[in-house]
Amino acid sequence: MTKLFAAIVATTALVSPALAQDKIEEFRIGVLGGENAQDRMASNECYRAAAEELLGVPVKLFTPADYDGVIQGLLGGTLDMAWLGASAYAKTYLTDPDAVEPVMVKTNMDKSYGYYSVGFARKDSGITSLDDMKGKTFGFGDPNSTSGYLIPSIEIPTQGEEITMESGEYFGEVKFTGGHEQTIVAVANGDIDAGVTWADGMGAWEDGYNSGALRKAADAGLVDMNQIVEIWKSKPIPEGPIVLRKELPERVKLDITTLTASLPYMDADCAYNFMAGEALGFQPINHDAYQSIIEARKSKM
Repeated sequence: MTKLFAAIVATTALVSPALAQDKIEEFRIGVLGGENAQDRMASNECYRAAAEELLGVPVKLFTPADYDGVIQGLLGGTLDMAWLGASAYAKTYLTDPDAVEPVMVKTNMDKSYGYYSVGFARKDSGITSLDDMKGKTFGFGDPNSTSGYLIPSIEIPTQGEEITMESGEYFGEVKFTGGHEQTIVAVANGDIDAGVTWADGMGAWEDGYNSGALRKAADAGLVDMNQIVEIWKSKPIPEGPIVLRKELPERVKLDITTLTASLPYMDADCAYNFMAGEALGFQPINHDAYQSIIEARKSKM
């Protein structure tokens, strides 16, 4: 069945360019921050090349310094596609409900599409839980990150009467590092005592779980997971959606959605890089899946 599906997509790729060429001149993909721009470009290059072949027009990657750069690109119509976190999608929707539409979501190996915000510290720090973090430095990633800010900023204060996210109250300092990779490196280097990032919560801890920022950092040699310990984990969070600009031609939306769904069958190595580790693939998603995150985002406004 998977071979048949890949063959159908390959056939679509042969006939699609002429149709798409009449409707768009280029296709622009925004890639969220969380790791350095060069690594983001490398992880997404195979997808870019496949999209370019399928659409028959130049496909370009854009790697703004922070999440908001991608959000503003989508809102302003200078980007056509992005894989947003749930909180970034919520901000985009709350700013302009007609800007983008969710089309696909990453599916874990157990067919779920949730993930977790994971708190972690160096093993040699002696920190094993949030109880050990009083007076110490805690790192968030990006203000528009779901797992790197929104969810932990709401859930962590419920873990104890003393705990707040205001610098100098429970934690000695609460600071933003700039992204997931920056948080992981800062903890590994001892620049901050603990921080939060994202992971699917499946597979082995020493691998950085199956997929997520820890897995990418471990694969890249940025962190030795045997030297890191988990100190907190959120409730399940809905995986962020791949979104497309609503004004795109329907044929383009169909082609990109089909490409995304077929990626694990057509190019497993590309899918591994694109999905930040081992995952089953992608499935359709719509706006309704993110209502809880939209409400959480409203609570911080």
